[in-house]
Amino acid sequence: MIKNVLLDLDGTLTDPALGITNCIIYALTRLDVVAPPAHDLHFAIGPPLRGTFATLLNSDDAAIIEQAMSFYRERFADTGLFENIVYDGVPEMLATLKAQKYRLLLATAKPHVYARRILAHFRILAPFNGIYGSELDGVRQHKGELLTYLFTCEGIDPQSAVMVGDRHHDIDAAHANGCRAIGVTYGYGSAAELAHADRLCDSPARIGATIATLDAL
Repeated sequence: MIKNVLLDLDGTLTDPALGITNCIIYALTRLDVVAPPAHDLHFAIGPPLRGTFATLLNSDDAAIIEQAMSFYRERFADTGLFENIVYDGVPEMLATLKAQKYRLLLATAKPHVYARRILAHFRILAPFNGIYGSELDGVRQHKGELLTYLFTCEGIDPQSAVMVGDRHHDIDAAHANGCRAIGVTYGYGSAAELAHADRLCDSPARIGATIATLDAL
């Protein structure tokens, strides 16, 4: 029986496109690199940011990538993290899951210090029993490692949990840890990308009912 609901942040609870793309463009500009148009950077929403910069800079030079990260955070820490929109229905969805006695845990590749500020700013922090994300130095930026850490810290049997997210990284990480997964198609991953999820869900309002179908198995 599912007792624990792990929720991704970007593309699942909020639409962070404006902030993320603006900050990537800012970082590339600071490095004197011509940045792609914002709409071509949506692939960067969800995956670890260091890998995104490695791709955009066509480099595996750790020093250059860390410089890009530093410039990104220069803008993100004060401005970019609030260039964000909570998806319609998310506050109600969180309240409903909480009322149904699920334990809610945030599981994001974003640094947890930023994730907590975002949730607090948009007044959706209170329902969560725990906030899990990467460290600023990149530790646990990969979702599989993050979920392993979360399950260990919380003493959770992965079979009693479900991961809800919008990218294949969420689904892959859940399955690697023996946890079921729901792919949300209103975020940045397509139905094809999320086809290996245990269930697909097309709106925040449907997440509770979709979890219930897994509980019925």
